[in-house]
Amino acid sequence: MKIRDYLNKYKLIIDGAMGTYYAELENNENAISELANITAPKKIESIHREYIKAGAKLIRTNTFAASKEVLHMDREELKDMIRSAYHIAKAAVIAEEADGANTRHQVYIAGDIGPIPENALSDEEEILLEYQLMVDVFLEEKAEVILFETFSDLKYIIPLVKYIKGKDKEVFIITNFCINKNGYTTSGFSARKLLEDLSSIDEIDACGFNCGIGSGHMFENLKKLPFPENKYIVSMPNAGYPEQLQNRMIFTDNVNYFEGNLRQIAELGTDMIGGCCGTTPEYIKALHEHIDLAGTGRGVRVSFTQKDNGYKELYSNAFYDLFSTGRKVIAVELDPPYDANYDKMIQCAHDIKKSGADIITIADSPMGRSRADSILMSIRIGKEVGIPVMPHVCCRDRNMIAMRSSLLGAYINDVRNLLVVTGDPVPTVSRVSTTGVFDYNSIQLMNFIKEMNEEHFIEAPIYYGGALNYGRGSIDKVIERMQRKIDGGAKYFLTQPIYSEKDIERIAYIKERIDTKILCGIMPLVSYRNANFIKNEITGINIPDEIITRYHPDMTKEEAENVGASIANEIIEKLSSFADGYYFMLPFNRTSLLDKIIIK
Repeated sequence: MKIRDYLNKYKLIIDGAMGTYYAELENNENAISELANITAPKKIESIHREYIKAGAKLIRTNTFAASKEVLHMDREELKDMIRSAYHIAKAAVIAEEADGANTRHQVYIAGDIGPIPENALSDEEEILLEYQLMVDVFLEEKAEVILFETFSDLKYIIPLVKYIKGKDKEVFIITNFCINKNGYTTSGFSARKLLEDLSSIDEIDACGFNCGIGSGHMFENLKKLPFPENKYIVSMPNAGYPEQLQNRMIFTDNVNYFEGNLRQIAELGTDMIGGCCGTTPEYIKALHEHIDLAGTGRGVRVSFTQKDNGYKELYSNAFYDLFSTGRKVIAVELDPPYDANYDKMIQCAHDIKKSGADIITIADSPMGRSRADSILMSIRIGKEVGIPVMPHVCCRDRNMIAMRSSLLGAYINDVRNLLVVTGDPVPTVSRVSTTGVFDYNSIQLMNFIKEMNEEHFIEAPIYYGGALNYGRGSIDKVIERMQRKIDGGAKYFLTQPIYSEKDIERIAYIKERIDTKILCGIMPLVSYRNANFIKNEITGINIPDEIITRYHPDMTKEEAENVGASIANEIIEKLSSFADGYYFMLPFNRTSLLDKIIIK
């Protein structure tokens, strides 16, 4: 019986955890089960057989962490390991069928694919090729089911499912995502949004959620969600939440609690249930013995339709609306203080307001050196000075829990504009005691804010922009990344400081090819030393030698500032035909420079 035919009659029980159960059996929490596909295949086969005996109708190959980086393997070694894992699972099914265990219907095997570790610097093309390598092995082995689990977004899922169905349209594809207690993935997507998006991807047969949370929180999330009518729904929570005991992470044995919650989850209309981290064959046995696999039905299903988030109808953003006035929009950046003395910053904000600027942007601990919080300082300036503010928010210092808290706090305090950036790395000298978070990059954070806008801030959404690093490699790659930010909700872009003719030409080229608003970066250099420091020690800013030669070490402060303002005016003149506005970065918060600059 094909798996689709089975699911049209019964609910299907998936196996439980492999990695944590293997580590428990080995009495070594650091044991990597995937390596045992080569070193101890009989141990893995035995675990598969335990799950089949317990009642699992679908077992997953022992390949969740099968990546070159995790296992320190080359391509051929990785392929051999994945192939071995599939053969082990197949041997377990054949052995159990020969023993007569659980054979009223066949046991299905899913080629299991987990997320490949990546960070903000990962090569996405290389990662996609590695996923395709895994897929190719499973297809060569005639796998009828491929399961993607614990993913946080659709970035790789969409091209991979199309790749699979292009080779074999009969393969049954399951895509599972990992959500937290609040129903969000680490990439910022809500469970509801994922189900909506997945409903329109024809290549996907089943979708749902695994890992991340225990069965109680899984039930609380699922009962609030509409299930798409054209997908089978999957639920595979953890046994619970691990605790540390004598330097070991253990899961509390709570089989009855888990089974009770999974019974409720089944009654919601889910089609496939199983377990993730911390679950064992005892958990699966409880599901098999106590859940009616034929009688609970599929629940209420909905047909998702494309929705308009309604921003234009419900709300207009005062800052963003300036782009439609025909004049240049002016943003000025201030760096927050290193200490508790903020009087100078408030005075600078008053000066900026008097200059006629439209908004003040507040940097988020630039260069990875701790300063006063950008959001809190923006709130203070907005209230005391009465000018629109745009705090920078970067991915370096907060995990998703802290970021969500910060965004909620900003919103409650009337912050409606943000600049979303990945963030400068922590200085090398500080890395012994300080580490960057970087659980996500700026595009993922934008998608997270987009989700919060659609679910929580619909009546007055946050408008946000991104950084335009125009000098980073291929200009077509720059444009591609910009488009991904626009897809993530970015309304405008602020560039790095511009000095060279080449950079002006690059931005003009970008502006011709992508429909968005660009504030061009202007930083007046205020001394010979300042110019050389920026040129030689700040990455991403290109200062030609002819700019440096206009300064000399013996200049007075006023002379150097006049040169800096003159250069800024020359650059503004060259940018004026295509720039939507200007983004001023003033060294040492020298706001008096604004009086010397002519906006065109």
